[in-house]
This record gives sequence, C-alpha cells and structure tokens, in this order.
Amino acid sequence: MKKKNIEEKNEEFEANEEPSDQDEEILFTMKEDDYEDAETAQEDIGHLRDPFSLHLRNDMDDELYKAVSATPQITETTTLLWPTLGNLICHIPKPAVDSNDKAAKVKKLLDDEEKQYTNCGKIPTLIENVNWNKLHVKSQIQNNLIKANYNIKDTVEKKLPLTSLQRELFSVINNYQDLHYPGRTFSNADEIRFIYCLHVINHVLKTRTKILHHSAKLAKASRSGMGEVPDEYKDQGLVRPKVLIIVPFKHSCLKIVEMFISILFGEDKGGSVINKLRFMEDFTGNELAVPKKNPKPADYELTLQGNIDDKFKIGMALTKKTLKLYTNFYSSDIIIGSPLGLRRVVGAEGETVRDYDFLSSIELLIMDQIDTVLMQNWDHLYQVLDYMHLQPKKSHDIDYSRLRSWCVNGWTKYYRQTLIFSSIETPYINTMLIRKCFNYAGQVKVLNALEPGSIRDVTIKVPQVFYRFDASDLCQAIDSRLDFFLKEILPRYTDPIYNHTLIYVPCYFDFVYLRNRMMKEKMSFTMISEYTQDRKVARARDMFFHSDAHFLLYTERWHFWRRTRIKGIRHLIFYQLPTYPHFYSEMCNLMDNLYQNPRSGTEYNMSVTVIYNKFDAINLAQIVGQNRATKMIESESKVHTIKC
Repeated sequence: MKKKNIEEKNEEFEANEEPSDQDEEILFTMKEDDYEDAETAQEDIGHLRDPFSLHLRNDMDDELYKAVSATPQITETTTLLWPTLGNLICHIPKPAVDSNDKAAKVKKLLDDEEKQYTNCGKIPTLIENVNWNKLHVKSQIQNNLIKANYNIKDTVEKKLPLTSLQRELFSVINNYQDLHYPGRTFSNADEIRFIYCLHVINHVLKTRTKILHHSAKLAKASRSGMGEVPDEYKDQGLVRPKVLIIVPFKHSCLKIVEMFISILFGEDKGGSVINKLRFMEDFTGNELAVPKKNPKPADYELTLQGNIDDKFKIGMALTKKTLKLYTNFYSSDIIIGSPLGLRRVVGAEGETVRDYDFLSSIELLIMDQIDTVLMQNWDHLYQVLDYMHLQPKKSHDIDYSRLRSWCVNGWTKYYRQTLIFSSIETPYINTMLIRKCFNYAGQVKVLNALEPGSIRDVTIKVPQVFYRFDASDLCQAIDSRLDFFLKEILPRYTDPIYNHTLIYVPCYFDFVYLRNRMMKEKMSFTMISEYTQDRKVARARDMFFHSDAHFLLYTERWHFWRRTRIKGIRHLIFYQLPTYPHFYSEMCNLMDNLYQNPRSGTEYNMSVTVIYNKFDAINLAQIVGQNRATKMIESESKVHTIKC
C-alpha cells in the first residue's frame, strides 16, 4: 500500500483520496475480464424477467411520474397478512389512469422508434419455494449462501435455504420496493443482515455484469463504425457508488463486511479481500467495559457490544474475485458509514471543504439499527439524506453516452430502494419515509398491533396516571405540552410531600427549556443529561437520594448510553413517553423499595405521571397496548389511571 494511503487513514475527506496502485490493478483486471453475458443479451432485446432490470432499465411515463412526484404521492393501498411478518401495508404509486393498461406500455417517438416505459409497482408475492435461479440470484454466489446462512438459522430450519422471516423479507426486497421492518431484535438481527447483504452483493454483481457486457459489445461495434449508443446500453449513473449502508457503530460495519466475505467467497481460496488486516485493526477493539458488579441490562450489553465508535465511513469495490476495502468513494460500489462519519464529509452550508457528489447515484439505501441513531444525532442522518441525488459539481470521469435517461432527468430518487430496519416504531422514522422515500415501485411497511405493551413488565404496585392534552398539529403539540406541564403538573409537585420527583425528558431541547425555567423559578433541583460530567452526575445522584434536591431532571439519552440505576425515586413524571417502550417499565421499577432511602418517605406516597396527546399514539401503544391506547386517545375522559 502506498504511504499516502496510510497517512490518509484518518483523514476527514477520504472521498477525495486518489486511486492507489491496487485501484489501477483492479481497473486493469476488469478490462481484461470483459465478456458477453447471455442473460443481459436477452434483456437488451426486450426479454425482461429479472426484477433488477425491470426496476432500473426503463423510464417512467408522464402519468406515473406525476403520481410519484405529487405531494403526497398518489398511491393505492393494500393490506397483506403473511405468516411471519404479519400485517403488511403496501403503498403503490398509481396514476389516475392505470398506465399498466396501455398497450405494451409503448409510445411512438418523433422518429417512429418505439420507446418502452417501466410498469407501476406490483404487490409483493410471497416466495413459497427458494430457487436461486428463479429468484435471479447470481450463480457465482449461490454455492456460498447455504454455508453463509447456516449458523444464523435456528435449528428447526437448518435444511431450508432461508428462514421464514428471511423468505418473507426477500419477497419484498427482491421486488425492489421500499421496506420498513420495525421488528428487529437481537435474536433475528443476523437473519436480517444476511438477507440485505445478499441483496446488496446481488445488485452490485448484476450492475458489474451489465456494464462489462455492454462495454464488450460497444468495443466490437465501434470497430464496425457504430454511431450513437443504444438506449439498452445506457447502464450507468452520474457516479459509481450504487449502495449506501448507514449503521450506528463500527461493530455493525464489521458484521456486514464479514457477511459480504462469506457470501462472496465462502470457503473459496481463490477470492481475496484487499486491506482486510487494516480493516480488522480499525473496526475491532474499543469495546465498552461492562461492570461485573451491578451488571447492566442484557439489551444494553448487546446493543453496545464490540467497537462502538460512531465516526467512520468506508468505501469498497467489488470485482469477480476481489473485495477491496478503503477504496476512494468514486471508485467504490458500496459505501458504509455512520451518520456522523458521513456528515463530516458532506459538510454544511458555508463550509469550504465538503463533498457530497458520491451520493448522486445511490440506487440502494439501507439503514439498519436506525432507532439507535435517534440516540446519537438524528440531524446528522437528515443532513446526509438532504444531499442525496443532487447534480454533481464535478464530472468524476463519467461516460455521458452511457448515462441512464432517468438519471439525466434527475429522477434517481424515484428509482432508489430504501430498506429500514429498527427495533421499534417511531414517528421520526414514519416522517422520514414520507419526506425522503419516493420509490416508484412502492413502499411496504410492517405494522402489527402491539399487545399488551411494556406496562406488563412494571412490577411496582403504584397507580400510573396518564393525562391527555389537546393539540391540533405536531408543532403546536410541542408548545401545548410545555404549557400543560407548567400549569397543570409541575405546580402540584412542588409541594414538599412530592419530594424525590424524577422528571424523565426524551428531548434535549425540552430538557434545556425546563432547566432554564426551573432555575428562573429558583426551584430545588439537580440534573443529569448526556453532557453532564461524571463527577457532577455522582453529586446529582447523591443530592437526590439524600433529599438535598427536590427534583431530578433526567434525559433519555443519558439513560440509553449509561443505564444508571437512579436511587430514591418516589415520584416519576414522564414529560413525554419514552422512545423505547421498555424504558418505561425500567424507570418505573427503579421505584422498588430496593432502591429507596428509608429515611425519606414511605411506599404509600408514590406516583407515576405521564402526559401525552394523540400524536403520541405509536409510543403509547407500545407501552399500554394497541387497544387500550386507542381508547385512551379517543375517550372523552382526559385522565386514565392504570394499576398493575
């Protein structure tokens, strides 16, 4: 490796790194490896069967474009019920006049040549039997899939190529539709990772096959004097990167790359991974020290296992027998990064050194463990998404004669498939699906009723009182919540009888406002947030436990990252419902006698108070259950008491 690559290992703008000697070697190998592909040849004459080609090859007609570009999109909604995923809500963009009914989707151009248009998306069909050829999985990786997936599958399904969950997920994913699956758990995480890694490798290999095939055909045609490049040979975007995977930690990236290697090469000694040693050094270690005494909850240790560095990005290029890591972004097929790592490259308005051209032609966007990003910085993610599919500032050695016409039209965002995997459902993700995902093939969302909710895990015998306030929209809800809390809730808790009151605040901006207000009113309180120094945290906990502070302001992010067992809580106020439903029961159970100061109150003077409105419906359902949440939102009564 060149010295320059070593020096630039931690440089901020790795996207601008110059190609190394190994880059040139791979480019040369690709040229030598040019070949003609029989399947691509059939597709070039109009025999389209592969979902990859069906989705990417043709333009949308005017009617379909109007449907997908409308705000909101003009869609047809269908509900499916599958054995494992449960309820699927499918939103398929459909024009007012169904363009599928037009004869062969063909229009006459001025020169009397026929132009073929893409079809509208179709409702996904459940894969009954796994046949890799019929599913259009590249033959070069088929023999590796059973081995790569073997240790992931549960013992019941060892003989099957895919588990029932994987089969149903792939039924949607291989249909090139957007997917939001909020049922990710620690037990099915590897199953999910395998299926989207398979999709990524399959997508990149197909892209490479088509480019090499068309390059070979064009090379022959140029010798015979062919003029303009035919439409079917236009197979490229504005830049090379086609896949972007966003995950929160380096450990997440490590698991993905290991899966790539298993799928690509299996036990084949002929394949090679360039810069693997450097990658293993960078992406292992730095593990969080978990105390053996007073251990953290199991989900905490599983979430934060491995290297939890959240500032990284890495490009990788794929050839027939080589996976190269740490490639220049503009020589990469796949980019994996954290929101912070990518955000530092993308930059912000006004910064002189920034780069976001590499996001111009992303065809496949995958966001895994996306709920964890909420506990990092959601704005970083949005900043990256804001700069996707913009016109590049530089040409980046693009062959303009090979550009897809829909790419030239600026329609790339309508062809991008987005896959989102999370362990919870949250309004933030739902909003992102509406504002940032425009796939013309449609969107599938897994939406199951949540029963009975995390409230069943509350072990303390304390009444839990839920107060509903009114708000006409989300913006007003922020002000209305604050007004309701300051006028209806906080005044009663200033009474000395309500000493040892913890106020749980999910949003840091709300925390700051409440802190300033309580300081202005000269209330007796202390505080713990994600920005509080450890020594100040220890002092705050001591003051709260020994009755030296009446209130404790406590942020959700601190709880996520540290999971401190706060002692001395006798009154608990949820300023807003927790993002993670199990945090509700976890905080309530800290009121157990085991964590109390016996000199500062009795078990008969304890309370749990929650304030909510109709826009908290998702969070409320995850805590009290879907049926009860619906009643609490629609009921004329604004106060509901639940006793466990």
